[in-house]
Amino acid sequence: MWSPVNISDHPTVEFALKPLQEALNRIPVLDYRPTVHTDQGFQYQHRHWQNTLKEHHVFQSMSRKATCLDNAAMESFFHIMKVEVMDEHFETKTALIEAMNEWIDFYNHRRIKTKLDGKSPVKYRELTVQKAA
Repeated sequence: MWSPVNISDHPTVEFALKPLQEALNRIPVLDYRPTVHTDQGFQYQHRHWQNTLKEHHVFQSMSRKATCLDNAAMESFFHIMKVEVMDEHFETKTALIEAMNEWIDFYNHRRIKTKLDGKSPVKYRELTVQKAA
């Protein structure tokens, strides 16, 4: 099951580490080394972030200054999110969090993508794992 959206008033290392740790705890043992793509935010340059990746044998891919190509997948995701969710004003932080939770559930489970053979990300991942097994 996925975690609800967490929103912080400030970008801190601890805030960035929490979902990373949750993701790392859910990744199955793989035959390859996973990669985490980020921008050059201070959180991702911090020794706690980098040590966490090293401990889990995860490769860090960080965009170079003014270059988002290696982070294009996440840039695309955030663009879609901004277009589909952030086009309205939310009166409260709670309303924003509820809207984000609903949209992320929709995006992961019901929103089909042509790049994923007309499947949602979760359905595509399930089929990919089945084929690999």
